Amino acid sequence: MLKAKILFVGPCESGKTVLANFMTESSDITEYNPTQGVRFESRWPALMKDSHGVVIVFNADIPSHLKETETWYSYFFQQEFLQNTQCLLIAHHKPGSGSDKENPALAPPLNKQKLVHSNLQDDPEEIRMEFIKYLRSIINSVSESRDREEISIIT
Repeated sequence: MLKAKILFVGPCESGKTVLANFMTESSDITEYNPTQGVRFESRWPALMKDSHGVVIVFNADIPSHLKETETWYSYFFQQEFLQNTQCLLIAHHKPGSGSDKENPALAPPLNKQKLVHSNLQDDPEEIRMEFIKYLRSIINSVSESRDREEISIIT
């Protein structure tokens, strides 16, 4: 059985826990309860260890989230911990905020990254299907890497 470690990162109150619980079907969508996160950059390398992908979640309705999202992306991808294909960027729209699917003004190279909008109130299955596609690509990558490792051991 293959296992993949996927990190959900992003600014405070962006919807990371709600989305992670929804994707894993671990709980119903309820009111907001803050989750204790890891807010110290000195701990990020420990989080990254053995991870296969990163989902960056932000609330496009909060301007400061765009800058924070760039910081998260810069750390995990521009410092070459992971490849761009291992990133899923989600603009999460909270219930009642409307579902403006206009792309936010992200700076390069983040603006070239695939962006998925999520609104669990209006169209929950759309984000689930996008996450499944992302997860399949991560699993394929993990499987190919494992196969290469096994072949190198044999030869």
